[in-house]
Amino acid sequence: MRQRVVVIGAGYGGLRAVEHLSVERDLEILLIDANAYHYLQTEVYGYIAGRFDLHDVALDIRHWSYGFKHRNVTFILDRVTSMDSRTKRIHTLEGEYSYDYAIVATGARTNFFSFIEGLRAHSFGVKKLPQAYNFRATFEKLLYEKLDTTHERCDIAQNIVIGGAGLSGVEIAAEMGDVILKHTKSIGAGAQNIRIVLIDAAPTILPGMSRYVIERTQERLEALGIEVMRETFIERVDATHIYCKGKAPLPYVFMIFTGGITASTVELSQACEHNRIGQYSADETLRIAPDVFAIGDCVELHDTKGTLLAPTAQIAEKSAHYVAQSIERLRKGKTLVPFDASIDGVFVALGGNYAVGELWGAIRVKGVVAYMLKKFITKSYYWGLKLRLNTGYKKRSK
Repeated sequence: MRQRVVVIGAGYGGLRAVEHLSVERDLEILLIDANAYHYLQTEVYGYIAGRFDLHDVALDIRHWSYGFKHRNVTFILDRVTSMDSRTKRIHTLEGEYSYDYAIVATGARTNFFSFIEGLRAHSFGVKKLPQAYNFRATFEKLLYEKLDTTHERCDIAQNIVIGGAGLSGVEIAAEMGDVILKHTKSIGAGAQNIRIVLIDAAPTILPGMSRYVIERTQERLEALGIEVMRETFIERVDATHIYCKGKAPLPYVFMIFTGGITASTVELSQACEHNRIGQYSADETLRIAPDVFAIGDCVELHDTKGTLLAPTAQIAEKSAHYVAQSIERLRKGKTLVPFDASIDGVFVALGGNYAVGELWGAIRVKGVVAYMLKKFITKSYYWGLKLRLNTGYKKRSK
């Protein structure tokens, strides 16, 4: 009789876990997600600026699940409500499922800080596809209005504000800045008064990244005409202005907030500790309950030296690989080894065919070369999914 592994969440970690587990013929794998698509969140900067289309950032999970050789993967479109680790059952809106092993890969969502009055009501997040879609429509509407109604330069600034100068915020700001800079001639002279403003409470952009990446990124943002407001604390947001501590009110057209995340977790019958942003506090083998593992953004991850690992797609995939191997070790009666991972490198897309990157702390690149390397990595992931999706589509169409 096949043992069953249930994977909750179809993000980067969840899909990678399914792929690694699927090679075992004697495993039945259930993948449960409340959305019918996989969202390539790392490409959101290009999507909301109009550079990428919907099919570049979303893939049908059901077709993808049909593409496995051993046909041991089943996708269930449903929302998990709770788990009982004593009875080994997962409860959803539509039913319940038993498991031998479970992997929680539910990711994270934008944390609209409650201490910033009006933030949730007046800003967009980009952690979810509907939010990114709504912002894209708003941005394109602004550009269309410039094309349709503006014939002469206007000196009244229309500010697009990004709250949070981490990786997502910087990439979004740069891509929009590049679009505005390149297309001023076709959009109209009035587009020149659209100003991108990046706000962060930290003393630097991209906190935690290397000096090389930070400095080269800063140079690029300046070249794109993006205003960066460091050590700036947002206190309140209303429909027309952003109020920052010690500064004049900043008028804005619309605002994106990327300044924080909070984990999306599943209620467990067995008590489990969480950190200040809601992530599970797992043991050194990423278990949060007997035979239940957590991977990706929903769990606080450390290397074997105790260093906190940033919640990235790269680390989500590494934790997925580790847990898939751990389940195989348990099935063979072997002892688990502690989770250990590190960031191999980072690439920051900075508008158009320009990026900045660093690999293994030693190889540093910028410009078109860095952009091509980043696209190669992204496309390798995308085409791996696409190939399996196409295979699954053909099987379902027979």
